[in-house]
Amino acid sequence: MSKPKVIVTRRWPVEVETQLKALYDVQLNESDTPMSEDELKLAMQSADALLPTVTDPITADIINVENRRVKIIGNFGVGYNNIDINAAKEQGVLVTNTPHVLTDCTADIAMLLLLMSARRAPEAERMVLNKQWTGWGPTQLLGQKVTGKTLGLIGFGRIAQAMARKAHHGFGMKILFYVPSAPDQAIVDELKAERCDTLEALLSEAHFVSLHCPGGAATKHLINEDRLRLMRPSAHLINTARGDVIDSDALIKALKEGWIAGAGLDVFEGEPNLNPGFLTLNNVALLPHIGSASEETRTAMGNRVLNNIAAFFAGNEPDDRVV
Repeated sequence: MSKPKVIVTRRWPVEVETQLKALYDVQLNESDTPMSEDELKLAMQSADALLPTVTDPITADIINVENRRVKIIGNFGVGYNNIDINAAKEQGVLVTNTPHVLTDCTADIAMLLLLMSARRAPEAERMVLNKQWTGWGPTQLLGQKVTGKTLGLIGFGRIAQAMARKAHHGFGMKILFYVPSAPDQAIVDELKAERCDTLEALLSEAHFVSLHCPGGAATKHLINEDRLRLMRPSAHLINTARGDVIDSDALIKALKEGWIAGAGLDVFEGEPNLNPGFLTLNNVALLPHIGSASEETRTAMGNRVLNNIAAFFAGNEPDDRVV
């Protein structure tokens, strides 16, 4: 019996690629060059499973391609707003993601960005690298203390809760959160967290605001000019969620004009095409979408995809089905 045909859109950890070679008739992306729309359409016509990443736009046109063969899209990532879910549902294409396994590493990066922004680490590093440091001074690069401050979380899912634990138990931070649905009360009690009735209330009170909400039309530009103006002048905004949750132009204006003190970003609108305004700023920490970029986590994400497609080809329900 022939093995199912599987196409992978980018390079994956070697351990996972080795398993794919053993289990399937697999086409790997040895060059790691993002696939074009035409290449993705051809993949949909020639494989039984397509394994994209969160940066591969799997549009309705791609899903609706004539003579489609793909029956399952195993997305490498917890987010799946890169996939037209409605089109997949209409066409009967099953979609899975990779939750749970990237929680801690993404929360670590959120805390890293918070600390970098608060203590002006990017600006300080540039001073050293550019040989501009002339020695210690009492007023040089004064940042803001993190311990004991208030962290506001927009969204309160697994990653937000993991960040809250690090911030509360590690840095003694007070935790505020805003989320439409009620979370597990035991977790709220553990963190001594307070739920804000409105997003605006959280923005006006928190010293640090971290985004942990899903992407998509409902949250596009959730953080806009009006909401940035509600934040404290000493506040910092952290984003490890999705780039389009923030209006980039509004944030650049806020940072330039001092509405807020700083920002730490791991995701961007239209990435990898960065709004050039960010490159003119000293008060922003910029990372290239590395929230889950540890060997352990990326391998675990790949294994999660493997488990999902194995279940599907065995006629069973994948654990991480989203449609």
